[in-house]
Amino acid sequence: MAYGEGVDVVSTQTKAVIIDEAKRIVGRALIDTGANVVLAAEHAFDKALESARLEDDEVEYVIGTGYGRYRVTFGNAQVTEISCHGRGASHMFPGTRTVVDMGGQDTKAIRVGPAGEILDFCMNDKCAADTGRFHGAAAAALSIPLGDLGATALRSTKTVRISTTCTVFAESEVLAWLGKGKKIEDILWGVHQSIAMRSAGLVRRVGVEEQVTFTGGVTKNAAMIKALEEKLGTRLNVGPDSHFMGALGAALFALDHIASSRAPHDGAAREVKA
Repeated sequence: MAYGEGVDVVSTQTKAVIIDEAKRIVGRALIDTGANVVLAAEHAFDKALESARLEDDEVEYVIGTGYGRYRVTFGNAQVTEISCHGRGASHMFPGTRTVVDMGGQDTKAIRVGPAGEILDFCMNDKCAADTGRFHGAAAAALSIPLGDLGATALRSTKTVRISTTCTVFAESEVLAWLGKGKKIEDILWGVHQSIAMRSAGLVRRVGVEEQVTFTGGVTKNAAMIKALEEKLGTRLNVGPDSHFMGALGAALFALDHIASSRAPHDGAAREVKA
């Protein structure tokens, strides 16, 4: 049995996924990235092996992805996170044509073809206004655990409009509304609506084509899913492993390499692209 692994190193968390020849997930790991990116990648790799009950020499090929992909020093190759999220989303939800990847530092809108190939993409490369970091600023201002943000926002009965588009000033605006007597849940729903509005604008630049799949760490936030669905006017594909999508895509590319290396060659040179 051959196994491929993908290690996705991003700003907040590092994920690793191991799949077998049948493209089934047999092991996974998620840890905080912290200051030492190399160590985070190694730790995630080891935890995924432990989850799969495999030894490191049983994993035949490893691909790194994410902004820290070149710090996966034990990996065999690197593939961009855009390609990996497109591939992973199409594998998990075969009807995917649009991908929204929302992480801690950036949001990407990706248009893919039937096989998960990248047709177009764009990202918020100016600031972190429509990302998980904006959620973090609101959570810090209200002293609410980040994991409780979505459930709290869903209790809202009246949206408080958040006007700032800057993460730096988000905390100040949230506290200002709190000082005016607004309910925490209404303020938080306003935060989610603000992020969703900007993210929807990003997605429309590449085109909203059914089906739309939501990936990245923010997929665990139910209020963000609801807000995005409202702004895009369509249901989002989200699964329990959606935050592992980048690592899954990388593992699928690793399996491609394994299959290619075992295939008979006719002597002609071939170039394999993500």
